[in-house]
Amino acid sequence: MLDRTELLESALDGMRDGIVLCGVGGEAAFWNQAAELVTGYPAAEVIGRAAPAGLELLATESARLKHLNDGGRGALINARHKLGHEMQLIARVQVLRDGLGERIGTAIIFHPAESLDALPHGLRSDEVDFEEHLRNEFENCAAGGLPFGILSIKVDQAESLRKTHGAGACKAMLDKLQHALAAGLRSAEVLGQSGEDEFLIISHERTLEMFAAHARMLAGLARAADFKWWGDRVSITVSVGAVHAMQAGNENLTHLLECAKRALETSARSGGNCVTLAQGDHECLRS
Repeated sequence: MLDRTELLESALDGMRDGIVLCGVGGEAAFWNQAAELVTGYPAAEVIGRAAPAGLELLATESARLKHLNDGGRGALINARHKLGHEMQLIARVQVLRDGLGERIGTAIIFHPAESLDALPHGLRSDEVDFEEHLRNEFENCAAGGLPFGILSIKVDQAESLRKTHGAGACKAMLDKLQHALAAGLRSAEVLGQSGEDEFLIISHERTLEMFAAHARMLAGLARAADFKWWGDRVSITVSVGAVHAMQAGNENLTHLLECAKRALETSARSGGNCVTLAQGDHECLRS
């Protein structure tokens, strides 16, 4: 049976915001999964130590003094990702006290500042250099950093809609789908467009099972997207090819992308509206 500490840690790990619990000396005692994804630093590199270079403000209370004019949702601070790029975070700080009122530490809750925008949980390719970001993720993973995966997504109805309703209808549908996918992204995931009717997503799920489940969830968001053209509702489904860098045994980034593309083609040949997971040089139809 889980004790109270394990239950609390499990609950905090499931939250989308980064959460850091620090002792009175500023050293991190807890660093949840979202904090890993947002900053690039795994918990093993942070627990018991001072904040890494570029994240010092997360270990201080100075952020409390610079509130945004947004009803007290937090303070805007500048930070640096482990890969070196600058980022802005919205952070809130809460002093932790024991039953006698003595301070025992600090809790910091944060998320990327772009989550205040229309696309709340990820980055678009027009906000970052997608190819460079993908290359950095692959190199970081190869060097022992956080695992990542690629989702290649194709709209099943794009070609037929373009023929029957024109290019404007197809573009409107793709815009609708982009917002639907973005709403389901985790923090620090990146959404890019590949070709006319395809999207690429850089994902950071830790295990193959979690990665496959995330891909199915995004496919479900596509099906739920309410797209209408001249009053007619048009159903949206997607074919998805998924490849996880830690599981597929890929020697280089080109091979990784080819695996995702082949998995996508397997989904399309199967009639669409499904997810195919690449495992090495093989594909496994999941839904």
